[in-house]
Amino acid sequence: MEAYIYDAVRTPRGRGKADGSLHEITPIQLATQTLQALRDRTQVDTADVDDVILGCVTPVGEQGADIARVAVLNADYAQTTAGVQVNRFCASGLEAVNIAAAKVISGEADFAIGGGVEHMSRVPMGSDGGAWAFDPAVAWHTYFAPQGIGADLIATKFGFSRTDVDAYAVESQKRAAQAWKEGRFANSIVPVKDVIGEVVLDHDEHMRPEADMQSLGGLKPSFAAMGEDMPGFDAVALLKYPELERINHVHHAGNSSGICDGAAAILVGSKAMGEKYGLKPRARIKAMASIGSEPTIMLTGPEYIAGKLLKKTGMTQDDIDLWELNEAFASVVLRYMQALDLDHSKVNVNGGAIAFGHPLGATGAMVLGIALDELERSGKGTALVNLCIGAGMGTGTIIERI
Repeated sequence: MEAYIYDAVRTPRGRGKADGSLHEITPIQLATQTLQALRDRTQVDTADVDDVILGCVTPVGEQGADIARVAVLNADYAQTTAGVQVNRFCASGLEAVNIAAAKVISGEADFAIGGGVEHMSRVPMGSDGGAWAFDPAVAWHTYFAPQGIGADLIATKFGFSRTDVDAYAVESQKRAAQAWKEGRFANSIVPVKDVIGEVVLDHDEHMRPEADMQSLGGLKPSFAAMGEDMPGFDAVALLKYPELERINHVHHAGNSSGICDGAAAILVGSKAMGEKYGLKPRARIKAMASIGSEPTIMLTGPEYIAGKLLKKTGMTQDDIDLWELNEAFASVVLRYMQALDLDHSKVNVNGGAIAFGHPLGATGAMVLGIALDELERSGKGTALVNLCIGAGMGTGTIIERI
């Protein structure tokens, strides 16, 4: 059996701060409104939706207690629709879609929804703790260093300068601004409303289209202090990579992904269930996979998962029309393009998380939806979507436009 994508929606991304437009909207409301929009757009009887899988990286407090099942109930879905929260760090939203697809392919589900939610202004990143960073024995055994150190390590090891990463960030902002100007996301955006039905946000508000090399050049590196001051994480990373003399700290707020609030949902189903409702599939999920990679540098997983997906499908890079990679940090995408010898004209053509922001649990589903919209807009056939992940992993999906 095959799995088809029938629709994809997302909220706009709000700045993940107390003055962000979505700060007063709870995470359960973000998830609820995307599920309601998906139901209303497709006119599917939710009794036919077997499961809802939502990524959430910090599932505590307002985001705890299996937010997927609670969102199902709050959205007035049939009580027979199950719900489960998953956490694969930054790829959680894409992993959720992959799980939904696997349920359809196996015959476990006829319709399943994959997506994600993260409200970073209300539930701060890292507030769930974890042994990886906070148990000294585990941190020492795994050569733990924060992601920002890994990003700067990539830049150092693979030869990307401050100018390189800043130039990439400026281009991301330009592409994002152009995409919004041309209305490329209009089909997918669900404006977020407050309790009285007033729209509080209808656009991605993290973007900084005015950013240029001069303005970014004035920003101080974000990870130099944690790397160099005692006890410094640079020393840990250099134990793992002794061939390097030092780490060049090049990343800052302007060339890294932004902290944001948002949610997304994607309806996946079988051919027969789509026909029942007269729904035309928008894409077929051709392949999906995850992989582990070296955890100290942490963010090089995308190049390996891309290779794994191509091998699984017997495809070559020439068979992929669009490449969508989450922009956790500029060096991550630069290394991805370097390792796979990709032309930037095919990678993140509408910008990425440097411009839009990165609501951790939702981003994977968001970038899959962006790739789907772009395939339809451009008339192209295939897209490979993937993300780098904490603790050294990669998750990816290949979709084929119908």
